[in-house]
Amino acid sequence: MSIVVGYLPTPAGRAALRAGLDEAKLRSSKLVIVQAPAPKQRFGRPAEQASPAAAAEDQELLAESGIEHELVSVHPDSDPADAILDACERVTAELLVIGTRKRTPVGKLIMAPTTQRILLEASCPVLCVKAGYTVDD
Repeated sequence: MSIVVGYLPTPAGRAALRAGLDEAKLRSSKLVIVQAPAPKQRFGRPAEQASPAAAAEDQELLAESGIEHELVSVHPDSDPADAILDACERVTAELLVIGTRKRTPVGKLIMAPTTQRILLEASCPVLCVKAGYTVDD
């Protein structure tokens, strides 16, 4: 069995990766990391920015973890929700981990469409982790 992580090198995506690594260690599972393209601007607000330096740190974290993992890149024209849900089906995921960030009351009402689709359509349990999640040794 595998754990799928929806990943971007943003604070929320990095939190999802750390939580996914914790779960993979706990369950002795393979990790499948679906790296989505950077989000586009919505409702006139800039999207959360991905950091190349953070991506490099995360690659190092993965390498040092010793956890078996697979990286899946999502084409920029593809729907990230489709790619994440497809990965869950392909590997018969036991868990899906995604990150979330703090939103305004209106933002909570109009949840990001990718997150909303994933929560409603995933065929496995979904762990939604807030930005800032850290590993407790």
